Amino acid sequence: MTTADESGTSPEGPSGLTAVTPALVFRWAAAATFGVLVVLLAGMAVYAVRDVLVLVVIALFVAVSLDPAVRWLVRHGVRRGWAVSIVMMGLVAVLVLFVWSLAPPLIHQGNVLIKDLPGYVRDLDAKSRTIRELSARYRLTQKLSDLAATLPGKLAGSAVGFAQRFLGALLSAVTVLVLTIYFMADLPRIRRGLVRLFPRTRRTQVADIVNVVVDKVGGYMIGNIIISVFAGVSSFICLTVLRVPYALPLALWVAIADLIPMVGATLGASVCVLVALFTRGLWPAAILVTLFFVLYQQLENYLIAPRVLRNTVNMPAVAVLLAALIGGSVLGVVGALMAIPIAAAVRVVVSPAIAAMHGPPEPEAAESEAAEPEAPPA
Repeated sequence: MTTADESGTSPEGPSGLTAVTPALVFRWAAAATFGVLVVLLAGMAVYAVRDVLVLVVIALFVAVSLDPAVRWLVRHGVRRGWAVSIVMMGLVAVLVLFVWSLAPPLIHQGNVLIKDLPGYVRDLDAKSRTIRELSARYRLTQKLSDLAATLPGKLAGSAVGFAQRFLGALLSAVTVLVLTIYFMADLPRIRRGLVRLFPRTRRTQVADIVNVVVDKVGGYMIGNIIISVFAGVSSFICLTVLRVPYALPLALWVAIADLIPMVGATLGASVCVLVALFTRGLWPAAILVTLFFVLYQQLENYLIAPRVLRNTVNMPAVAVLLAALIGGSVLGVVGALMAIPIAAAVRVVVSPAIAAMHGPPEPEAAESEAAEPEAPPA
């Protein structure tokens, strides 16, 4: 049996293999322990800054979504720095005007809705025997009256917590805005740096994939926002014509809910139908609102969405639903919004590899196989 020398190294055995000595085992154990410790420390560091990483991912996603507008300005002779400034100032101006125009009536109509909801339930009880029996069985009127009476006190008691959460959300929004500006300004450099991480033989293919992913993600997000604006405006017109109260906050809810894939349109429509039922009765308001949302959903699915999203990646319905569920479970509504374009980007990356696996052999390989001489018969 071979033994280690004084330096702690082991001599080679008769077959040229290194003999396993206690010193060698100790070095292996120390290296493995150090590797596990490094991995644990890296995981703890990532977990400690997870909130910041989420903001970075959201900012990068917003920057990629707004990049088509920036490139459109660049193609028309505007320098990229000025193009980023124009897009961001336009976005901030639209958000400020949107909040400024909606906040006062939204707060007023929301307060009136909460205050008058028990009265609507009582009126509905008087008109419908079925609803009166359900209300008497489950004490809906009493519960809604108690909720409306205690809600102002609850809101006042949680004012400090609400202010803290509001300031935290405002700080996160400003952080995302600043990071988005930096990402939009340096997006071409980031894309080139990402391509340089791969070998030279793969850089052309990787650059094509990155370009397609950026185009598809940006096109999907802008198209989704346009579709949501259509949904909100059409819902506001329908609710106003049918004289359903609180048309403005309901239309805003429809526009926001329509951003959520698969189930967003149903969520937005259900709230509008319920409000129409409680405030205007079953016929004609609630029935007509239901028919409107059914017809609009068909119009959106087969006319508006295909025209707006014609240049984006088509996703199967099952894949859209699974991506939305996974994204929503990870990051909530923001994750559900980001999940579809991310899944589309994954499909763009994976599709060429799958097509190459199942496609015909390359011409060079086919020619080389054809040029090989046949083996002589035995």
